[in-house]
Amino acid sequence: MPLNISLLLLIIAALFFKLKPKLSRTSLIAGALILGISSITPVADKTIAPFEQTFESFSRSIKPISYIVVLGCGHATNHALPATSQLKACSLRRLVEGMRVLKLHPEAKLIVSGYGLYDEQTNAETVQKAAIALGVPNAKIIVEPYPKDTREEAQLIAPRVKGKTTVLVTDAYHLPRAMKYFELEGVKPIPAPAGYYAINPDQDFVWPHLVPSAKNLQTSSIVWYETMGRIWQWLAY
Repeated sequence: MPLNISLLLLIIAALFFKLKPKLSRTSLIAGALILGISSITPVADKTIAPFEQTFESFSRSIKPISYIVVLGCGHATNHALPATSQLKACSLRRLVEGMRVLKLHPEAKLIVSGYGLYDEQTNAETVQKAAIALGVPNAKIIVEPYPKDTREEAQLIAPRVKGKTTVLVTDAYHLPRAMKYFELEGVKPIPAPAGYYAINPDQDFVWPHLVPSAKNLQTSSIVWYETMGRIWQWLAY
């Protein structure tokens, strides 16, 4: 999102360079500032940290766990590669966290979800194959290949897990919104955040943190996306 806005402003600056020089200069400066500020570590880490620090990391539950729900993310099918290499980083880290929880609670079953969009294979099926390749018995895995987004995941999975002790696994920044969707369906899962973009948001400042990077721009884009998702959720519910 910051990149899109910056590009739009830079296009405006180019189009109105001769017709409206003042507008052109303003757009150029604004676009460069948004792009630059969004790409530095202090801004990226400080803005995403409140999303990621809502819940603590999962530790062994006192109660037995019935289900571990691993929300879908992304993949690209390539039969020449192992399933673990077909998963995007977000799906892989969610699976790893789900397997960590499963190791703590071997009595649980793993629910994997996510559709395929234009891919020949759904995300849930790819995660299932990756989990099996990493040693999870197929009998332990339940596949939900139809949900298209977090809201649908909650709606389709809730009837199965309602009344059961359930752990919900997704990216740390995404977890608060995902928890809300499941709670709206009458399920109160135990949160298990997976993957952090700001691992040490309170680290001491050093000058290299001011060097723009694509990673920081990605982090800032996630903040924009998740903020819009929360606004939509608040308006809809």
